[in-house]
Amino acid sequence: MSLFRLLLVTSLSSAIAWIVYSWVCLLLNYLKARKVGVPIRIILISHGNPFWILVDRKVVSFFKKLPFGNGNFTRYNWRGWEVEDRYRSHLEMGDVYMQFCQVEGPQWKQQRKITSSCFNEQTNEIVWSESVSLANDMLRYWASKESVRSVADDVRTFSLHVLSKAGFGKSYKFHGHDEGSATSPATSYKESLKVVLENCILIMALGTEFLSKPWLPQRFRMVHQACVSFQNYMTKVYEDEKRALEDENSVHRNIMTSLIRASHEEALTSGGLTEKEVYGNLFVLNFAGHDTTANTLTYAIMFLAANPAVQDWLSEELHHVLGDRQLDEWKYGSDFPRLKRCLAVLMETVRLYTPVPVAKWTENSAQTLQVGDKTITIPPETMVIPSYAAVHTHPRYWGPDALAWRPSRWITKSSANSNSFDDEDILNPQRGAFIPWSEGERSCPGKKFSQVEFVAAIAGLFRDWKAEPTRQKGETLEGARARVLELIEKDSAQALLLRILHPERAPLVWRRR
Repeated sequence: MSLFRLLLVTSLSSAIAWIVYSWVCLLLNYLKARKVGVPIRIILISHGNPFWILVDRKVVSFFKKLPFGNGNFTRYNWRGWEVEDRYRSHLEMGDVYMQFCQVEGPQWKQQRKITSSCFNEQTNEIVWSESVSLANDMLRYWASKESVRSVADDVRTFSLHVLSKAGFGKSYKFHGHDEGSATSPATSYKESLKVVLENCILIMALGTEFLSKPWLPQRFRMVHQACVSFQNYMTKVYEDEKRALEDENSVHRNIMTSLIRASHEEALTSGGLTEKEVYGNLFVLNFAGHDTTANTLTYAIMFLAANPAVQDWLSEELHHVLGDRQLDEWKYGSDFPRLKRCLAVLMETVRLYTPVPVAKWTENSAQTLQVGDKTITIPPETMVIPSYAAVHTHPRYWGPDALAWRPSRWITKSSANSNSFDDEDILNPQRGAFIPWSEGERSCPGKKFSQVEFVAAIAGLFRDWKAEPTRQKGETLEGARARVLELIEKDSAQALLLRILHPERAPLVWRRR
């Protein structure tokens, strides 16, 4: 009993100490924030807290049901609140407000230089050809079914396969979600990467080693096996490529080998990446290159299914540019730059549903920010996250229909009276008004990669086919389209990235034009 009491007292003391420490930090941050001189909203629990990531939506949902539940806690203290809020907070508080609760300097710049070199036109060629081929396979599978329960499942597979080819030189035949896979995550690179990406929150919250405990559920141990398998695969490829470089026998061309090669070349002058840094960058590239594109493509397909006029608008361009050519005749160099409307669909989709905001830091020194005629000083060691959902939907920049999904807003013409597709170009928004890939030296190095993958997929899916929502009993086609749009608006939330939580509630059917 005495041992039990000791453990109880120790646990309670630790909990109380943690609570006191957290509130002291909150108070210190509040005092710092007041000096900035802008409106303040207090976040009681950090959105980056691993445990809170697992439970935030459930807890906030519970508090919203209480009589006093509609306050700042339930409005701001969950991941993805900004998508629901859009620009409302800025209308209430002005252009700048604060909420409070990566590698920098020369080391970050070196890593940026090395990783950026891996995203080149040679990689984009691979992405284009693999995406066109896989999109055709995915379409063939969808067209064979009376109704596709969830395009999201298959789009994730599509994106994973594109990433496997461009990132690791591994090419896989597309298999639909309902066709399943008998391959174990413990033995397959593709399956292990899939499990790791699908369980990122669990891995971050509990840690890889903890997931190996024998008393945990089998699902948790399977995630651990996938982590080990993927790490072993990366280690093997890393060691093989290092030996090939030393023997001057390196012939593989993909992102991983390019990263190792670039790091090796940089090491000859100013020091390359360590093995751990290579693995870290590879995981970030895998994560960013898979879920972001997959989620955005799912959004776009759902929006298009609910907007047949936009599908017709796309098909006009696709037939003009691609004609009746076979897939193997579609060329990245000559076709991709001309598919402006396909790119406009991507731009409009990420404008309204940006997959992930990019955080920036002031590092060790204060930074100034000019807002109108006022200069604001941001304290050192402060995270700055631009209000993507607000700036991307503010009527000041996007007009009175800023909340509407309208890809044509991105198309400009050199001549107002011209009907030529070749006179169309992509709108260049006001600086700072469109930042889904961030801006400046911290812009996403995989921006072109994602654009090429998306445009190739849309071209493959919508040149000769169209998508419609599956109608429920007694439902009109217009009613089904309205239901899809409502699902997008009401069911979008942050898991680890922004996505539609239940895409299976809007199954689709594919019909040849």
